[in-house]
Amino acid sequence: MNATARMPAVFIGHGSPMNTLETNRYTEAWRAFGESIPRPRAILAISAHWHTDATAVTAMPRPKVIHDFYGFPPALSQFDYPAPGSPELAAEVAGIAKPTRVEMDHASWGLDHGTWSVLAHVFPKADIPVVQLSLHNQRDADYHVTLGAALAPLRSQGVLILGSGNVVHNLRRIDFRRPDLAFDWAERFDDDVKAIMTTRPGDIAQAESHPDYALSVPTPEHFLPLLYIAGLSQAAGKPARPFAEGRTMGSISMTGYIVD
Repeated sequence: MNATARMPAVFIGHGSPMNTLETNRYTEAWRAFGESIPRPRAILAISAHWHTDATAVTAMPRPKVIHDFYGFPPALSQFDYPAPGSPELAAEVAGIAKPTRVEMDHASWGLDHGTWSVLAHVFPKADIPVVQLSLHNQRDADYHVTLGAALAPLRSQGVLILGSGNVVHNLRRIDFRRPDLAFDWAERFDDDVKAIMTTRPGDIAQAESHPDYALSVPTPEHFLPLLYIAGLSQAAGKPARPFAEGRTMGSISMTGYIVD
């Protein structure tokens, strides 16, 4: 692999942790994506499940695999994704993000299911170094878009940047009778976010004023990873394109986006 190959940036709607173990149209699309790109030097993952009061990056050589959920079958709790970390990439992220402060996390976090449930299909061998970047819960949308754009040079250094979350994610409104359908408000919000991402991704913060935002994004953590891909799309000077589109259980969007 040419370490200077320009890697894509991708947002994947990860949905239920059970997607780790299942084969469906979404996981098949994730596998196809992994097979279609050059092998990355490393992966920088931005997961909905590391939402904390700082911008931090995992900097340990062997990140632990975090099973941050409950109530699922034992096979999921026992699932392992033993990818190595990369203190070197962590230092690169901290350097390239300046003047934004990025703290080095040497022990507290690792790889959570927002990362490994997706990578289990994209790169199932778990042999590519993975570093996670946290979501600062005290910063506004523009902060995340700007930081995403600042990470753009990493793509020319062989780093795949992965955002993992969901455009629409409202667990309190889930309707199991709608396995492949969504409520009208979820469809409207998903469609309007798509219109922004595919034409003017730098304006993604405007989605916060959408009339269906409160229902679609009752808490921000699953939406925020998309903002990093929007920033990277803006930095590339080209819109993102959707892939693996769909909605499930009424109130979850599985729509993903690729830059390049």
